[in-house]
Amino acid sequence: MARLPRLTVTGYPHHVILRGNNRQDIFRTAADYQRMLDLLFEHSRAQGVDIHAYVLMSNHLHLLLTPQEDQALPKMMQAVGRSYVQAFNKAHGRTGTLWEGRYRSTLIQTERYLLACMVYIDLNPVRAHLVTQPEDYVWSSHSGYIGQRTDRLITPHALYWGLGNTPFAREAAYAELVQAGISADQQGALTDATLSGWALGDPDFKVSLQAQTPRRLTKGKPGRPFAKQKNPFDVSTT
Repeated sequence: MARLPRLTVTGYPHHVILRGNNRQDIFRTAADYQRMLDLLFEHSRAQGVDIHAYVLMSNHLHLLLTPQEDQALPKMMQAVGRSYVQAFNKAHGRTGTLWEGRYRSTLIQTERYLLACMVYIDLNPVRAHLVTQPEDYVWSSHSGYIGQRTDRLITPHALYWGLGNTPFAREAAYAELVQAGISADQQGALTDATLSGWALGDPDFKVSLQAQTPRRLTKGKPGRPFAKQKNPFDVSTT
C-alpha cells in the first residue's frame, strides 16, 4: 500500500516530532542545541512558518507550529534536517544518517488541543526526569512564555494572548496551566496522532477539515462516535 502524504493544511497548528535514528543522541553539546535553534529560526522565517512552542531533547525534538504558506512546513523541515545533519557530522567527525526516517506530524484542532499541546511539550523534560520544574530546562520555549527571557523563535498563538489582558496575567495563567498538567488520555492522544499522522480533533472538526484537503484524515472505517468530554484547554464557545 502506498504511503499517504503528510497531512499539512495552511493556517492550522501542527505538532511535529523528529527523532534520532535508533534513539541515538541528536544533540551532544550546547553548541548542537543552539545550532538547531538557529536553523529553526532561519528556515521558519524563510518559509513562513510560525513556531508556537518547542523542546529539544537529547534524542528527539517537538515543535508546535502553523504554516502560513502551502508546502511551507515540509520545505522548512527538509532544510533544517539537511543543514543540521551536515553541521552535526562535521562537528563530531561522523558520517551517515542521523534521523529516524522522516519527521512525524499531526494537524490538531486549535480550540481543543493547542494549549494542551504546548503543556505537553513543556513537560517533556519533567517526564524524562531531567528537571523537576519545566522552567529549569534551557532548551524549550517554556521560560519565554512565563516571562523569564525573550525568545526570538516563538510566535505566540492567539489563544495564548487570550489568557490575559497584560503580559503578567498571561504569563501567570500559562504557568498555572503547565503546573496543572494534562491527563494521560490527552498525552496519549497527542502522541498517537502525531506518530500515526491522523488529524486530532472532534468529529465536526474533521468533517470541516476534510473539505479542505483530499488527504484522508482517519484510519480505516469510522468507529462509534465518542462522547465529548469537558476539556480544560477547550476554549470554544460551542
